[in-house]
Amino acid sequence: MAAAKTERLMNLLIMLLVQRGYVTRDRIREVLYRDSSDEAFMRMFERDKEELRSLGVPIETGNVDAFFEDEPGYRISPDRFALPPIELTGDEAAVVGLATKVWEHARLAEATTEAVRKLTAAGAEVDVAALDLVEPRLAAEEPSFDVFLTAVQEHTPVRFDYRAAGGTDVTTRRVQPWGVVRFSGRWYVVGYDVDRADRRVFRLSRVVGEARIDGEPGSYDVPPGTDVGAIARATLRPDRPREPAVLLVRAGSGHSLRRRAATVEPGVPGPDEGAWDRLRLADPPFDLAGEILAHGPDVYVEEPPALRQQVIDRLQGVLA
Repeated sequence: MAAAKTERLMNLLIMLLVQRGYVTRDRIREVLYRDSSDEAFMRMFERDKEELRSLGVPIETGNVDAFFEDEPGYRISPDRFALPPIELTGDEAAVVGLATKVWEHARLAEATTEAVRKLTAAGAEVDVAALDLVEPRLAAEEPSFDVFLTAVQEHTPVRFDYRAAGGTDVTTRRVQPWGVVRFSGRWYVVGYDVDRADRRVFRLSRVVGEARIDGEPGSYDVPPGTDVGAIARATLRPDRPREPAVLLVRAGSGHSLRRRAATVEPGVPGPDEGAWDRLRLADPPFDLAGEILAHGPDVYVEEPPALRQQVIDRLQGVLA
């Protein structure tokens, strides 16, 4: 999709979402399609509407004035546009997490701000609170995140100072980034270490100072079939025997965990007076603690003790 079309669709989405009532076709043209002829405007506007609808955006048509039916208008209802509750597996949540972080990337944040600025300058009455529906957030405090994400997208080498785990020595590394991944609540970059002539995984919170672009865009290729998530998992948590897990799950919740369960024992006593089931996971996923935390107070760990402590440590880290 061309950049101009992408920006136009984003502007149309924002305009119809943030305004408090139906917007006339003439008003939409005045703000977003000002330089188009009558024929070009009609063609582009109809295509853009259908494009948004094909993406699941509920564009409604109605009367701008209740007393006059000769002037149809358009809007996007925030109530219909909001997503229903969704449950994700650990891997799915990681993918969505990275995608939502991309929204907060400076370039897209600037594009959204510019769209709202144009609407306001053109006299459109906007309700910016409605943007919460299209602005997912995920914290990534590492200052180097944007540098590595841009480098991955543009295939640009990066130079940075790095402090290894458990040490105080800082070394300069030159890396061709292949991807940025989230694992066990932290961000990592996977890539090719030029000086060591091998692939490596680096935790972004251990980057000292500023990461710096160190080459031209497109100066390297990612090996075909590379799975940066699998590389990160294999490096950070090598294959080892995994203990079976026993969980108490509130009735009607924890569906992703239920799909993994070898057995489900319904109607057991739980940590409160609600209805609970006991799930036994013979082969739990690597980041079971993260998946448990995603379900909040609806899941309680009975066994093994190490898993229960891992969940407690993460909760205490969040509180801290």
